[in-house]
Amino acid sequence: MLSFHREGYKIIVFTFLIVLSGILLSERLIELYWFQKVIQTILLFFLIIVLQFFRNPKRVTEINDTQIIAPVDGKVVVVEEVEEPEYFKGKRLQVSIFMSPFNVHSNRNPVSGVVKFFKYHPGLFLVAWHPKSSEENERTTVVVSSKKFGNVLHRQIAGALARRIVNYAEKGQQVTQGSDSGFIKFGSRVDVFLPVGTKLDVKLNDVVKGGTSILASI
Repeated sequence: MLSFHREGYKIIVFTFLIVLSGILLSERLIELYWFQKVIQTILLFFLIIVLQFFRNPKRVTEINDTQIIAPVDGKVVVVEEVEEPEYFKGKRLQVSIFMSPFNVHSNRNPVSGVVKFFKYHPGLFLVAWHPKSSEENERTTVVVSSKKFGNVLHRQIAGALARRIVNYAEKGQQVTQGSDSGFIKFGSRVDVFLPVGTKLDVKLNDVVKGGTSILASI
C-alpha cells in the first residue's frame, strides 16, 4: 500500500486542490482542446512529482545491535577518517549518503539506543556534496548511545534545494533502529560517524536503502 510521510500531508492536500482547480478552470476557460490537455498534463505531472517526493514506503528493519543500518536512501559519496569537531572532538570514520530529489527522503535511526545529544544549527545552503557543507550548511546533529558501537552520530545536512530539516529526537529519548527519525525536504545528505576501525559493509558509490541496507557490522 502506498503511504506518505507525515511531513508531506499539508503540501500534498494543498497541491491536490491547486491541481484540481487548475484542471477544472482549464476546461472552462481554454477553448483549444490540445492546449487544454497540455495544461492538464503539466498539472498532473506536478502532482506526481510531489507525491513521489513524500512517499514513505514501509520498510521492515531486522533490529540487530551488531549492525548499523543506512538512515536514508541514496548513494555513498564519502568514506573516510576525519576529525569530528562538534561532539567527539577527535577522529571518526565518516560515511556520507547523498539523496537526490528522486530518492525517498524519510530519515531512519541507524541504531537503537538512548539519544545523548541533539542540536540544530542554522546555516548556509551549499550543494550537499560540497566539502564544507557538513560544517557550514543548515544541519541537525544527533548522537545515540548504542550497546555494541558506543556513541553513533548521524547528521542531517541541508543542500542547495533542501530548505527544511525535521528531526524528532529529544535528549534522553529511547529510539529503535529503523524507526522514523525525521525528514529533509528536496535533496540533501546524511553523515554517519563511527568509531575508527569499524568494519564497513559499504564502499564509495554504493547505492543504499534506508532501514534495510547495512552500513557496518561487528
